[in-house]
Amino acid sequence: MTISKEHSIGLDVLFNHATIGMLLADEQERIVLANPYLLQRLGYEKTEVTGKKIDTFLLLHAGSQTSLHADNGNNPFVYSLQANRLDYVICKDGSRIPFHVSTGSYSNETGKYTVLYLTDMPSSRSYTGEQEKPAASTEEYVRNLLTTIDQLRLRIREDEAKDNALQRLNSFLSSIWNNADAIIIVFSPEGFIRWFNPTAEKQLGYRAIDVIEIESPLLFHDASELEIRAAEFSLQMQQTVDPGLDTLTIKARLNLPNEYEWNYIRRDGSKLPVSLTISAIRSAASITGYVGIAIDISERKRAEAELRQALEKEKELNELKSKFVSLASHEFRTPLSTILSSVYLISQYQGGIEDQYKRDKHIQRIVSSVNMLTDILNDFLSVGKIEEGKIQVRNSTFEPGKLIGTIISEMQGLQKNSQQILYAHHGASTAYLDPTLLKHIVMNLVSNAIKFSPEGGIIAVRSECLNNYLQLTVRDKGIGIAEEDRQHLFERFFRGSNAGNIQGTGLGLHIVGRYTEIMGGTITCDSKPGEGAEFKVIIPFPEK
Repeated sequence: MTISKEHSIGLDVLFNHATIGMLLADEQERIVLANPYLLQRLGYEKTEVTGKKIDTFLLLHAGSQTSLHADNGNNPFVYSLQANRLDYVICKDGSRIPFHVSTGSYSNETGKYTVLYLTDMPSSRSYTGEQEKPAASTEEYVRNLLTTIDQLRLRIREDEAKDNALQRLNSFLSSIWNNADAIIIVFSPEGFIRWFNPTAEKQLGYRAIDVIEIESPLLFHDASELEIRAAEFSLQMQQTVDPGLDTLTIKARLNLPNEYEWNYIRRDGSKLPVSLTISAIRSAASITGYVGIAIDISERKRAEAELRQALEKEKELNELKSKFVSLASHEFRTPLSTILSSVYLISQYQGGIEDQYKRDKHIQRIVSSVNMLTDILNDFLSVGKIEEGKIQVRNSTFEPGKLIGTIISEMQGLQKNSQQILYAHHGASTAYLDPTLLKHIVMNLVSNAIKFSPEGGIIAVRSECLNNYLQLTVRDKGIGIAEEDRQHLFERFFRGSNAGNIQGTGLGLHIVGRYTEIMGGTITCDSKPGEGAEFKVIIPFPEK
């Protein structure tokens, strides 16, 4: 006989908790079920009545039908209650107990059944052979029966409500487990993983089936990080903490705050920064496991790194401003003094050819000083643009030989007495690069060669276009650069230890290095003190 869940709940309540006797019989008048109350009342075991005919135990009133019988196939049994009439049930010990008997029908896909309700008379415990008067009327019995049924229905509804609440709770917990953004790992006190949620699978690259009851959460921790944290906890707690599972669980066991940042190791070996909290799962007397909840903080770490970088950049810019103020007050003083003195002297000359020669000399000094100030300001403007990321490469096809030749001719005014600049271009006549950035590179390298070379010195400049790259070489016979200084040449504001009183901001080579880097090229320096220096710049042609 198959019984639905709803009917199963009802029968359980009805048969196991009702305080009246109940029998369920099939169409052949065989007993299918007998409730505990009736079995206890009559002294039978369940197996002693199941499958037996009803009339084996039930004695009907002498004036009624001798057996139950079918009624047009609608109700397997018909038994009419009559007022003030008793029927009897035979106990196991042979005695007879008077009962009021009423019937009801029940059917499902397995067949049709009759339910018999037997209400006994507590004042009559055995059969006397005499007609006994029931203690209550049939109407009262029916009312009591209906009250009992109402109570049973109420209990069924309460059970259904509890079952629905449990289903909602399970659904809620399942939703959390399957959709939580956090990594959730539950493991036993011995360290075996018991639960591993979908986010853990996705973030760490392991399948739950590969780790549950096989691996420990230590699988995801770096051994060196565990050792560092274990040493930290040992100092805090004044006891030795083992750099293993103990490190993960000791604070949870002691109910201490234990949210810490860790680097989980994924299956592919990469690291995932997380904020991990581990809590103990406790029963009344012991810890039955631990649950670890880890939140991915990689975005936060990235933001922190960007913030630190921004703060560092701001610090560098502030230092740059401070350096500029300090350098400007020093570097601007000489050319400005030269300009002022020259203007004053020019105003003193009255006329004549000799005075005109002197005026021309001071005018040239003024021009040179103004150019010097312009160069210093341009250097600072270039560094500012570099630091702010505002330098954009704009490539075009041009003739580097003509461009570099023009730049060198414009710089003749900076040359010392008898200095010579020799220039030659080899290879292809055109290049596909940014001519503006290349111009700044040439100007800074050549001006440095002029400053650090003696009068009468020769400066050799050579360019070559070959195999889709441009190579620029600037060589002088100046004071040279010490080996310990060469590693700092391209740093901002750096000046060689042998630069002495030679004027300069320490920004020229920094600008050359950054422009070369922006264009995808490289720069090297070969030099010895007293033997001059050679700078070589190699810049590849980008794809058009």
